[in-house]
Amino acid sequence: MSFEYPQDFRYLDTHEYVRLDGDIGTIGITEFAVDQMGDVVFLELPDIGELVTKGETFGTIESVKAVEDLNSPVTGTVIERNEALIESPEEVAEDPYGEAWFLKVRVNDADEVLDALTADEYRALVEGE
Repeated sequence: MSFEYPQDFRYLDTHEYVRLDGDIGTIGITEFAVDQMGDVVFLELPDIGELVTKGETFGTIESVKAVEDLNSPVTGTVIERNEALIESPEEVAEDPYGEAWFLKVRVNDADEVLDALTADEYRALVEGE
């Protein structure tokens, strides 16, 4: 199966992504991760105003197969969280790069994303190319 990995995103090897728009980072998980997890049944995210730290756990996602930690690709303050997704976590499978984002964060240092994988690097990691 072929998955999409938007070129303007950066990726972690733990399958989270970040899309920067100025100093706002939108964080979610990749299409590949959603496929591997199966049906998502629970999502735990930090509250607005909380600090997330690059490389640290900020929440959990639970599927019928496993419970996985969610790791932040950047450091910053949560300015928005996807309440609709918390209420209906199964929706993450519908549009992981669009409507099914997890957090919006005011990023402390945008250069942190340079440490994350490019779309091509992430594709090679998960698809073995």
